[in-house]
Amino acid sequence: MKTFSSFLVSTDTFFNVFICFYLFNILRTLNSSLGIQNFKSKKSDFFELISYEKFRDTKNVRFFDISINKSNCRDLVIHNGPAISPPNDEELGNWAFYIHHNQEDNLLAISGGRTFFLVNFGWEYPFYKVRLESCGYILRIPRGTFHRSVSDNNGSIVLNQAIRDKGATVESEFKVINIKDNKKLFDCINNLKPKFKFFSVK
Repeated sequence: MKTFSSFLVSTDTFFNVFICFYLFNILRTLNSSLGIQNFKSKKSDFFELISYEKFRDTKNVRFFDISINKSNCRDLVIHNGPAISPPNDEELGNWAFYIHHNQEDNLLAISGGRTFFLVNFGWEYPFYKVRLESCGYILRIPRGTFHRSVSDNNGSIVLNQAIRDKGATVESEFKVINIKDNKKLFDCINNLKPKFKFFSVK
């Protein structure tokens, strides 16, 4: 049989839980009204550095198998000098990005060096800087990742063994996104420091 004192304890516990729940909802409402954003969103595949195998050597010659399973298109991307892709906003100098919703990129630097900036709000940390040098690893950029690249002063050549979904077009996959038009992306670039990963010559 419950005593009056135990009833008071139960009532106090219920009251404390109610107050905590009430305050939590107030804070959530305030955050929403103030436009406070959490950079994290639905979990996404992480970028990957893929190695490849040497299958033959002759005098002064090395042969590598750089095949990517399921790749159904090949793009050769040539940067003359310190090119930026996509280029910065000419008026204000804001960064710009591409994002593919129907294409996975698999990028291998054939000549020169190229630095990639990657943003994906489904990652534990959303902002990375990855440098590729000629004949190093293959950089896999998953769908839904904002990305841009900057070449060294002498330029670079990159082979992309992409996996392109049916229905993907140049128009749908290569829209240029200026960070000034995407507040979450703008805040990320201006408030977070990219984690740097360097992948040199094999």
